[in-house]
Amino acid sequence: MKKKFIPVIIVALLIILFFAAGPLYIIKEGTQAVVTRFGSIVDVHTEAGLYFKLPAIDQVTVYPKRILSIDGDPQRIPTKENQFIVVDTTSRWRIVDPKLFYTSFKTLDDASNKLSDIIDSSTRTVVTANRLSEIVRSSNVINERNIKAVHAEDEETKEIESLVNENTTIEAVTRGRNALCEEMTIDANKLVPQYGIAVLDIVPRQIKYSDELTESVYNRMIKDRNQVAQAYRSLGEGKKAEWMGRLENEKRTISSDAYRRAEEIKGQADAEAARIYAEAYNRDAEFYAFWKSMESYANTLKDYDATYSTNMDYFRYLYSANGR
Repeated sequence: MKKKFIPVIIVALLIILFFAAGPLYIIKEGTQAVVTRFGSIVDVHTEAGLYFKLPAIDQVTVYPKRILSIDGDPQRIPTKENQFIVVDTTSRWRIVDPKLFYTSFKTLDDASNKLSDIIDSSTRTVVTANRLSEIVRSSNVINERNIKAVHAEDEETKEIESLVNENTTIEAVTRGRNALCEEMTIDANKLVPQYGIAVLDIVPRQIKYSDELTESVYNRMIKDRNQVAQAYRSLGEGKKAEWMGRLENEKRTISSDAYRRAEEIKGQADAEAARIYAEAYNRDAEFYAFWKSMESYANTLKDYDATYSTNMDYFRYLYSANGR
């Protein structure tokens, strides 16, 4: 009876050992897998689910199915005007054929190295064939704004621009950065399909002048700003002279009006004084003569110790016994 159960036990043990060796594996959402047996690809799974493999024989290599990113190395590239700039790009890509990808690279690190070289090459090809303005700008909005600003600007701004004597129209863009990025992507995708890869986009993350151009660009910017500053100073000096001229004219006008008014008031006062004197004289001519003589004595005799005169009538109020 025991001998009858021995084969059943052996089979059960073999089944347990078989499942303990891991014949089943799970492909999660967002991943895909390549199954190899003795180095040869035997199966590819791109959908999530539970799958079977031969334990200890089949090897499962899992790759991400999602979109991946890669940052390129900053590289010094000449533009169409032969101006050297430093371009730093970032890109998005994904694995579209796991089988080709496995046969080409096997690991993501190897793929990143190769893809980085392809992206750098495509970036260099496009940048060297285009002007700097095409690389850094996407539209001509800045020129349209400048045109509107010219129509709306005041006379002072126009005068400043005439003094600066610079053209504010920036070079027009015919293609723009977005079109160049798309061209980089198309150029890169010509080389990557054989590796089971698709490049989704290539975008310049940073664009800057090379070291030897940076100082000259700064110096030119300083020169331009100094020119604008000098234009403002010249305009200010002209406005100052204009306002000082107006001030002097207004000052002379006010002074002339004030002098005329003062003379009128003085004339009126002299006339009023003469009228009062005449009225006082008519009331008592003798007293008027006496009073004026006393005023004259007070004004003239105080500064002299002795007075000699043949005009005795002048001193009649001093020599007359009755003061007449």
